[in-house]
Amino acid sequence: MSVSKLLKSSSVSSGCTLQHTLADVTIEHLAKEWTSPIYAFFDPIPLIVEINGHRAHDFECTQRGCNAKIRRYLDKRDATSTSNLRKHGKKCWGTDVVAAADDAKDAQEVRKNIVGGGLRDGTITVLFERQGKGKVTYSHRQHTRISDRGFQCLMKTGRPEHYIPSPPTVSRDVRLVFARTRQRVATMLQEYSGKVNFTTDVWTSPNHRAFIAFSVHLEHNGKPLSMLLDVIETATV
Repeated sequence: MSVSKLLKSSSVSSGCTLQHTLADVTIEHLAKEWTSPIYAFFDPIPLIVEINGHRAHDFECTQRGCNAKIRRYLDKRDATSTSNLRKHGKKCWGTDVVAAADDAKDAQEVRKNIVGGGLRDGTITVLFERQGKGKVTYSHRQHTRISDRGFQCLMKTGRPEHYIPSPPTVSRDVRLVFARTRQRVATMLQEYSGKVNFTTDVWTSPNHRAFIAFSVHLEHNGKPLSMLLDVIETATV
């Protein structure tokens, strides 16, 4: 006997109420009809609670850090309604994610491909949107120090296997890349058989320091190519 039929029944056999009838239906039996993709964002086995003699199900959100429970009473007309579940799903997971779940085959597919993959709204505005109405606080600690323990913890949250190189390592690698790039550009220009045009440009920055830039222009594979070769600061006169 389906849950929808139980809810549509206006009367039950003598001495029994709709609440008692639903109480006899196991969670496993009810779960067979919970095929809507929105159920994938909540624990598949809800908590059974009784409030003032009214039996209800508490659906717990599976989003990390969210302890919200959506309560649905079993003796009301909307006992099978998913409106409150969808409302919380859009608030916690994002409208785009819930919309993507609606295109899935069933709740199992959503749990595997969307919930399991940690998909959330990807826009930067959604990611940094202020949640709640609490007090906004700011940290004035320097956040660019790689050796800072707080920075390391923040960058590796959820990604403990990631490697963050030290400042000396980054400096060494940048110098190595620069040296190899300079050598390749020099070799390409020396072996170039066509005409090579060099240009210079001089300007003064807002701090009254003068700079000179050297660039090269040539044709490479039928297309114009321009490269900045060097920028130097002129000596103070």
